[in-house]
Amino acid sequence: MHISAVKSLLSALCQLSHQCMLDTSSGFGPSTSQKIGSISFSVERMISILVNNLHRVLPLWDQVVGHFLELADNSNQHLRNMALDALDQSICAVLGSENEDHALSRSDDNSQDLESNETELRLLESAVISPLRVLYSSSQSIDVRAGSLKILLHVLERCGEKLRYCWPDILELLRSVADASEKDLVTLGFQSLRVIMNDGLSSIPPDYLNVCIDVTGAYGAQKTELNISLTAIGLLWTTTDFIVKGLSHESAEEKETEIMEVISVSNKMDGQNGEEQTDNISVDMNSHSPSANMVDRDKLIVSVFSLLQKLGADERPEVRNSAIRTLFQILGGHGQKLSESMWEDCLWNYVFPTLDRVSHMAATSSKDEWQGKELGIRGGKAVHMLIHHSRNTAQKQWDETLVLVFGGIARLLRSFFPFLRSLNNFWSGWESLLLFVKNSIFNGSKEVSLAAINCLQTTVLGHCSKGNFPTPYLVSVLDVYEVFLQKSPNYNGSTTIKVKQEVLLGLGELYVQAQRMFDDQMYKRLLAIIGLAIKQTVTKSDNCEAEPGHVPHLLRTVLEVLPMLRPAEHLSSMWLILLRELLQYLPGQDSPPQGEEEEAGEVSTSDHIPDVNVKMKCETSNDTASASVQKAELPSPTSSSAQEATVNIPSYLLAEKLIPVLVDLILQAPAVEKYIIFPEVIHSLGRSMTTRRDNPDDSLWRLAVKGFNRMLVGDISETTVDSGPDSKFSKPARLRIWKKVADVYEIFLVGYCGRALPSNSLSPATLKDDESLEMTIVDILGEHILKSPIDAPIEILQRLVSTLDRCASRTCSLPVETVELMPLHCSRFSLKCLQTLFSLSSFSDEEGNWSLTRSEVSKLVIMVLMMRCECILNRFLADEKDVGDRPLPTVRLEEVIFVLQELARLVIHSDTASVLPLNPHLRSTLAEGSSGKQPHLLVLFPSLSELVVSREGRVRELVKDLLKLIANELTLEKVSTGC
Repeated sequence: MHISAVKSLLSALCQLSHQCMLDTSSGFGPSTSQKIGSISFSVERMISILVNNLHRVLPLWDQVVGHFLELADNSNQHLRNMALDALDQSICAVLGSENEDHALSRSDDNSQDLESNETELRLLESAVISPLRVLYSSSQSIDVRAGSLKILLHVLERCGEKLRYCWPDILELLRSVADASEKDLVTLGFQSLRVIMNDGLSSIPPDYLNVCIDVTGAYGAQKTELNISLTAIGLLWTTTDFIVKGLSHESAEEKETEIMEVISVSNKMDGQNGEEQTDNISVDMNSHSPSANMVDRDKLIVSVFSLLQKLGADERPEVRNSAIRTLFQILGGHGQKLSESMWEDCLWNYVFPTLDRVSHMAATSSKDEWQGKELGIRGGKAVHMLIHHSRNTAQKQWDETLVLVFGGIARLLRSFFPFLRSLNNFWSGWESLLLFVKNSIFNGSKEVSLAAINCLQTTVLGHCSKGNFPTPYLVSVLDVYEVFLQKSPNYNGSTTIKVKQEVLLGLGELYVQAQRMFDDQMYKRLLAIIGLAIKQTVTKSDNCEAEPGHVPHLLRTVLEVLPMLRPAEHLSSMWLILLRELLQYLPGQDSPPQGEEEEAGEVSTSDHIPDVNVKMKCETSNDTASASVQKAELPSPTSSSAQEATVNIPSYLLAEKLIPVLVDLILQAPAVEKYIIFPEVIHSLGRSMTTRRDNPDDSLWRLAVKGFNRMLVGDISETTVDSGPDSKFSKPARLRIWKKVADVYEIFLVGYCGRALPSNSLSPATLKDDESLEMTIVDILGEHILKSPIDAPIEILQRLVSTLDRCASRTCSLPVETVELMPLHCSRFSLKCLQTLFSLSSFSDEEGNWSLTRSEVSKLVIMVLMMRCECILNRFLADEKDVGDRPLPTVRLEEVIFVLQELARLVIHSDTASVLPLNPHLRSTLAEGSSGKQPHLLVLFPSLSELVVSREGRVRELVKDLLKLIANELTLEKVSTGC
């Protein structure tokens, strides 16, 4: 059928439908239904004609669609629905036909070129889509407008990949929908956009991608539906992925197939030479192929960033947070594909301006609390939705956004810092970032402050260990932390303390990762910053939330950080500074005598730092020793730092926690620095141990004793064994160490161990633990010090032995009237010291470590022991006479029995026996005799002889056994006479 005949047929159908449409508007009833049926018949026939004439649809389209639009404007709902359905079928039929490429108007003249054919195809697509724009913009009915959008959605779902030239019309329509106030229309429009952005980007000509991005941004900015805005932001991310990956390059096979299809169409149309057409078609395909060479990707990405930046300032927190998060995720995910100029543009035009704007809004937004959405009325009062306290003001919600910005910047710096550092003017950008960080730490909420600190920490920790973080950047971070701690006393509250804790932890982690970059001056500065935080806390009572009897939270953090500050190998000279910095927080730091500083100079091989030490003197007599102890009991700090350190720290809480840290550090120190500082540490521990009398229930003295024992067992005794003539430690330096050890033992054992305590002051379990600690320190003195081949001079050995003797004399020195009042733990301690003296005097053939020092110690001990035993035996005899028929105190009896038993077991070395005060004739006789391993019994023979008449049967039996041993020693065994 000729085209004119088809048009005539369509005109007749339109007239029939139009006449029936007029009749339906005048009434109701069966006739109306018949009229609607006639209209339906006409519409169906029109659609059928279109479907059968798809190859020449353009001349027919306006006539048919014009009638459909007229029906859609009718007041009858049924007719409107019929028109919308007809439009849907017609448009999808035309655009979805396999013969779409043939839908070009043919004329009798076959000379039209390909450009003309493309023009007609463009006109066809525009004509097919334009009714939807007209319908949406002109109709007053929401249903009709929604219907036009549903048709568009169907078209995109079914035929979207075939569209070429109608995209401007489609995108313009969708853009106008984004501004609609009706939620349903916006939702329908966005459904179409999602189809385009998720599935149709590869089919859209590259020139229209920027329009797609703008339309998506419009849906992100609309205020009708929150979820649409959030989803639109996600579509921008999807679009960026597509752009960065090269705008979805088509494969060679797909391109070749498309070219051949167009060649086939053109040949059928005008029959021109194939080779010429191939050249023309190739050029034309490049005009709409998604080639990266035809599109400025940077401009597209910039348009995405620009939209995200605008959305990042949206009043809705969910939208701006999503936009900012997406902005940084795009940069983090595709940053390696961006050029330097692109990165510079991103930093200066998007990243830092976003940080600036969000910081400003966080600082200036209202702090007034909001009420949630009203849910209803109960009891005459409005019921509101609850809002979490962390989000119930505008400022808090902007703070949340600022936290996201800092987190995004932190991720960028962690991933791209080495590259970013090479950009022009990056240092100025870094300085700007530091200003924002500093301002946020001082003025922001806790969350903002912590996020700002984390922004720096993430960068430092991520690159220092790799050597990608230059020293100027590291110093700038230290500057920020130092300024904050200097000014932090002007800020109060738990938030400030939490931020301080984070800064201190950051300093510790920073040093651990960047210690290779630290020199002496930087390390000293680091210690000064940490020390500043400590002094501020203990002097200003900054710990408003500290519980009574507990170390403030900030000091707990300091104690956690201190082990991290262990100087690296190239900073060995800093050990002294670190340890002395810690020592000032222990009780009793005084200035050392000049002589000791001179002795320390003989040891130091690096920068000398004056000793902070006090020499405690102890005389040999009990009276003078007691006076010395009384003098050393109470710490009397004279230095300003020590005075500062002890203010507002009840019961030395800081020192209690610091001692284990200090001991751990000193045991890790290099040998030279370790033995310079040893005397000072020992002195400080000794002063802490002497706090026992005034504060027996505190842990300070106990921890000091344990630390002192650890140092003796783990380091001092073992090292001084190897201190031979070739040792790098001078004799005066080693002498200083032993003097301090002797001072501590003398003062603590004599003045503070085995002493009576106020009744009910400590629990039985604590008393038992304290007694065990006393026994341990005596064991270490005997087993690990005096039995080891140490290099201590003879005068030190004499002092240590004298200390044990004075402690062992506690029981026997008391009169009988007083000794029975002596607590049991005191007598047990006295017996422990006495037992140690016996152990130091003894010798066994199994011992293979009888060194020169061991021999000297045994000689010293045997003389002291004999005097002590004689004193005990004589005291027992005197007390028996004094008490008459009354029984002796149990303590006295146990002591003498213990002595008699130990004397019977004691075997001494010949070197030890050589110093016993025996008659020369008797000594030579013993030398000519048998073994001669118990000559000490001969010294006590007079006292033992008097005990034969003791009233105590157990004592008489033990004395009898000892006399037999003396007889054996003199080879006076009983001779059989045969009687």
